[in-house]
Amino acid sequence: METLAITGGRVLHPDGRVTESDVLVDRESGTIEAIGPDLEGDETLDADGGLVMPGLVNAHTHVAMSLLRGYADDKELDAWLQEDIWPIEAELTPEDVEVGAELGVLEMIKSGTTTFADMYFHVDRIADVVDRAGVRARLGHGIVTVGKDEEDARADVEEGIEVATTLDGAADGRIRTAFMPHSLTTVIEELLAEGLELAAAHDVPVHLHANETEDEVEPIVDERGERPIEYAAELGALGDGNFFAHGVHLDDAEIGLLAETDTAVVHCPASNMKLASGIAPVQRLHDAGVTVGLGTDGPASNNDLDLFDEMRDAAMVGKLGADDASAVPAGDVVEMATAGGAEAVGLPGGRVEPGAAADLAVVDLDAPHLTPVHNVVSHLAYAARGSDVRHTVCDGDVLMRDREVTTLDAEAVKARAAEHAAALVDRVGE
Repeated sequence: METLAITGGRVLHPDGRVTESDVLVDRESGTIEAIGPDLEGDETLDADGGLVMPGLVNAHTHVAMSLLRGYADDKELDAWLQEDIWPIEAELTPEDVEVGAELGVLEMIKSGTTTFADMYFHVDRIADVVDRAGVRARLGHGIVTVGKDEEDARADVEEGIEVATTLDGAADGRIRTAFMPHSLTTVIEELLAEGLELAAAHDVPVHLHANETEDEVEPIVDERGERPIEYAAELGALGDGNFFAHGVHLDDAEIGLLAETDTAVVHCPASNMKLASGIAPVQRLHDAGVTVGLGTDGPASNNDLDLFDEMRDAAMVGKLGADDASAVPAGDVVEMATAGGAEAVGLPGGRVEPGAAADLAVVDLDAPHLTPVHNVVSHLAYAARGSDVRHTVCDGDVLMRDREVTTLDAEAVKARAAEHAAALVDRVGE
């Protein structure tokens, strides 16, 4: 057994306790072998002055949109998509998507994220990046049928199923897939129903945007006389293993349906604030027993992939939305970014305990903004930054050591991204 020992630091346990402990990793199985004092391994990571915590799980994003960071801001969702994002995305090449994914994954490794769920296109190129970078991902082809003729619309659904069935298990099992219709209003009912039936037949989970804005809710209510989650239930989109992004405009009956069916929700507070979509009822979701993960959404609507920022946003806006300073407390937010996210997307990780996946981040605690350390969990939710991460480990492999990413050439990735982004904007302007 080849081992990795992470020594000299503190460990965040699943119950929120923090102890001075080492962590021993079995690199062959990619799991945690032991937690305790004075552990030794074939290789060592120094965690002195730091905290060993679960690697973060970005449960909803569009990582290749890193190329569009700052391209279009300060607009509401529909105008932002139709006037800016969809036109420039139409110019993206497969290589653009790969380069954008490299940049986004680099940013996530640098900020302690080891797992992400991604909805986009040219998914095979994103999968290649996941493989090289060493992270985990739940990937799917984002399906949009509005504005397409019947042949192209059906082909989009078919591609979603093909991606879900052919890429599952890639990257030595670190890639799992899902059927990913964009939303309940951007895929016509007939094709959405057919796709969901095929997904169920292939035992493929479902991920889509739901109840993100009032403009996604009102057309369904007006046309069908029912709420979106009720509509999704009729189509067969709810169920254990399925997860919906946003869930901003949910009523109590919809929250009850999500809880009854074990359908998870991914909260994306920064994107929801920036696009003025609203405040998701996170405390009500928690109280009802719904699994809640945390996501950044794409870097064009956030504008970063730092889940530490997202934790702070989630805690702050959760209190505002509930009109209660005790709502969405620090411990719940950290849970959302780790074990909750892993459960939502159905991937290993999220816990530091023997037998769990060795997906870990080591956070320095000696920075001025993290001093004094009265409460480590409080610091993770309210004060820590992605730049405080010293080491990142996924599946037992060291992806970043002492702030140096080992699996990607950071300078080359940034240079390629800048070049491709400039060329992309030029093409749109032609």
